[in-house]
Amino acid sequence: MGALLVPDHKAPTSIMSLPPSLEKIVKRFKGASSNKLRYEQLLWYAKKLPEFPDSEKQQGNKVQGCVSQVYIISSLDEEGKISYRGDSDAQLTKGLVALLIEGLNGATPETVSELAPDFIQDTGLTVSLTPSRANGFYNIFKFMQERAKSYL
Repeated sequence: MGALLVPDHKAPTSIMSLPPSLEKIVKRFKGASSNKLRYEQLLWYAKKLPEFPDSEKQQGNKVQGCVSQVYIISSLDEEGKISYRGDSDAQLTKGLVALLIEGLNGATPETVSELAPDFIQDTGLTVSLTPSRANGFYNIFKFMQERAKSYL
């Protein structure tokens, strides 16, 4: 008799369970041949981020626990899909913000609320992120999740 295979519920999130745009981003980073290319991609995302209004740089929109200044705002469209905007004063952190915004915009609040942050490991970025940036990523992600939960 063969061993009974029981699914491991602590296994990392499957890339297929990610919102489609986030899945595409994760695959793009995963396919980069070096950490230098991943950093360049992150900086490219930072440059793509739309201008963020100074009027929204308020305490209630500020992500706590980040060394950099990070601000995130969100809204819900008529179809019940979430939309984020954000900014950071540090380019790499701004790239992380942009990655999350592009990956999560258009998802439902339920999807964002249930998403585990372990997809960042699949990008290959965690190898080269400093501990404070990795912690910052987690805090930004959690802030965005809390915003999503507020729509439920």
